[in-house]
Order: sequence, then C-alpha cells, then structure tokens
Amino acid sequence: MSTSLTRRDLLAGAAVGVALLGGQAAAGPATRPTASRPTIRKALGLDMLPTSLALPDRFMLAADLGFEGVEVATIDDDNEVEAMRSAADRAGIVIHSVMDALSWQFPLSSDDPAVVDQGLDILRRSIRNAKDLGGDNVLLVPGVVTPQVRYQQVWERSQREIRKVLPFAAKLGVVIAIENVGNRFLLSPLEFARYVDEFRDPFLRAYFDVGNSVILWSYPQDWLLTLGRRVHRIHLKDCDFARKRFVR
Repeated sequence: MSTSLTRRDLLAGAAVGVALLGGQAAAGPATRPTASRPTIRKALGLDMLPTSLALPDRFMLAADLGFEGVEVATIDDDNEVEAMRSAADRAGIVIHSVMDALSWQFPLSSDDPAVVDQGLDILRRSIRNAKDLGGDNVLLVPGVVTPQVRYQQVWERSQREIRKVLPFAAKLGVVIAIENVGNRFLLSPLEFARYVDEFRDPFLRAYFDVGNSVILWSYPQDWLLTLGRRVHRIHLKDCDFARKRFVR
C-alpha cells in the first residue's frame, strides 16, 4: 500500500477518539497498584481512517501507524463481517471492539417495548459481531434520560434488559462495556461504579471516555481512580472546554 499520509496528518484530519485497550482484569473496586499492571495498547476507530482507501488499505494504514487494534460499528451483513475480519488479519491488526452505534436510536430504557426489543436484537448482533471479528468488547450506551423517561427508570430498565443478554455475552466471551456519554445518565464516577457493581457480573464493565467526562465538567483522573478495575476500555480524545465541543 502506498500513501503519503503521516500519523500527524491522519490524526489531525480524522474523527476524534482513540481507544486504549487494557488487560483482562476482573471487575471490582479500585485496588492499589501492583507490580503486575495491565498492558495498555493503542487502537482507533475505523471511522478515523480515510474512507477514500479500500478496506484492506485502511487496516494496513492503522498497522503502519503503530496501532494494534480497530473498533468498528455494528455490522448487519455477514459477508461484510467476513471481509472485515479478513482485512484485519492480513494487516496483523485486531478488531478489538464493536460499537453498538444504534443504542441511541433504540435505547433499552425506552417506554416502547418494540424499541427495547429492537435494541436487544442489535446488542446481541453486536456481541456476535465482536466474537466473529476476534474481539472481546461491545460498547453500549445503556439508556437515555429524557423529559418522558426519568433517571431512575433508565437505571432500572437498562439493568433489567442488559441482564437478559449477559448470559449470551458470557457464552461468547464478550464484555458489554458501558460508556459515559451525553445521555444525562451516570453523571458521577460514584454512580457509574455503583451501576456496574450492581450487576455482579465480570462481563459487564465500564468503557470510560476521557473527553466526555471533561466536557461534562468533571475530572477524568477522578473517574479513573474511582472506577479502577471496572474499566475495560478507554476512549481518549480532546475537547475545547471553553466551547464545550470536541476538537480534531
């Protein structure tokens, strides 16, 4: 593959967000650092790579830039899944995670049972994608607080629905990782930790987004210290705090 893009060029012009892949530590409260720490590996989202390149070349570019993994969105077409896995394997890169990108559109906290059922189907599909692609993680927005759906309802409904899928996730060896986003839910690290702990399941973890925590007027180091070993993945991106927007 031939390209004149440099790493600086790519990251300057791409969508924000780099994932940090941690080790497979069990969920639980924060603990003191030990001599054996999880290895941190760098990955990025497929949408950060130039769409002008063919799929195999996008993966090759990620590998050439020194990234070890790529995160993709939920895929409906089995042939596309196969092509994606093949391209990643040829590039020597891991598709470590699948983003359930439709969890905003079909939240598990919805008042509409049909919306919830669709959300569960998409979550199961995302988990199957992750397994077939060689990953071990699905990013999930668990629900959305709205004028019609109260905070407590999002908490209770999302936990109830996620519990229905956890046995399937465990069978396939895929972690469902909850991300902190602009859904007006899990607004403090203490709540986030409690939410995760209430599942009492190693296949339900946290996907911590540094930029999201900053733009929501909080301190990411506080969240990380509080969440501790509950964290399975980290999204790292920058933001303009004064303008409350993400930057490239």
